[in-house]
Amino acid sequence: MSVKAFKLVSAVEREMLMGDKNYINIECIECCGKNLYIGTNDCFICHFLLDEKISTAGKITFAATKQLHKYLGLKKPVSELKAASALTRLLVLCDNTITLVNMMNLEPVPTGARIKGAVTFTLNENPVSGDPFCVEVCIISVKRRTIQMFMVFEDRVQIVKEVFTPEQPCAVAVDGYYLCLALTTQYIILNYNTGVSQDLFPYCSDEKRPIVKRIGRQEFLLAGPGGLGMFATVDGISQRAPVHWSENVIGAALCFPYVVALDDEFITVHSMLDQQQKQTLPFKEGHILQDFEGKVIVATNKGVYILVPLPLEKQIQDLLASHRVEEALVLAKGARRNIPKEKFQV
Repeated sequence: MSVKAFKLVSAVEREMLMGDKNYINIECIECCGKNLYIGTNDCFICHFLLDEKISTAGKITFAATKQLHKYLGLKKPVSELKAASALTRLLVLCDNTITLVNMMNLEPVPTGARIKGAVTFTLNENPVSGDPFCVEVCIISVKRRTIQMFMVFEDRVQIVKEVFTPEQPCAVAVDGYYLCLALTTQYIILNYNTGVSQDLFPYCSDEKRPIVKRIGRQEFLLAGPGGLGMFATVDGISQRAPVHWSENVIGAALCFPYVVALDDEFITVHSMLDQQQKQTLPFKEGHILQDFEGKVIVATNKGVYILVPLPLEKQIQDLLASHRVEEALVLAKGARRNIPKEKFQV
């Protein structure tokens, strides 16, 4: 039985991004507050301002206003974007090089600081340096079986550590000193400070796209064998039961108390509280699903959409109205920290 947990709302339509240029595709997205950045296959970054509007009937819509677009001067796609808002910098991966650009005018930093030789990268959301004017960046290097850690400042970068892995890494997430890695045949947890590693479970990266996602302090979500979404802590244990995904999940995101997954045809919503599938939304040609500060965004090659969560109190009332008292209680107790106290009492 389904729960209406999310509504799919269009944010950036095709014409706004590309006009009549059909060959332009969305490669990556980043969202930071109201700022939405889109990287394209023809080496452009587009900056939009997203305005959320709520009608008198409570309907949410988004109005995107294009601020500017910037050509990076290469014939390569922009493959990843990450915002470091404390530095007002956008980290841009294109042609195996991470460039620092200003978040507002998209101009490269005057010093020309960059990180070369990156296949993919991620930011450490639980940084160890304690410096508020620096972000910690972890890259999978073009060097075989190598991970590198960098400190990135407003106008310079500094390598901190180089770590070698038992097999070629293809995806990484970071929490503190812990790296959760998808290697060629398995997932592992690696402490880059001590060098101690721990095997999690086998996985064949040749057959499927691995998913490694930090979902909270010292906890990760992974695409496991048999279409399972598996949770793992830095100690290599699972404190939650897995969720049953389809075999070909492309991306996953967390919007407590739900895990959202994208495959070729659908967006599925599972509860972390009872592992049940709660909602299925048809969505064809999706290739990106990410969450940004609680905002879940999906994208096709041509458009960007936002999954807007319905208020938890409304979800609980809907469950009660359809006599699903147990589920309503599980949701109310599990989501207690997200519901205002007086509403929870009711």
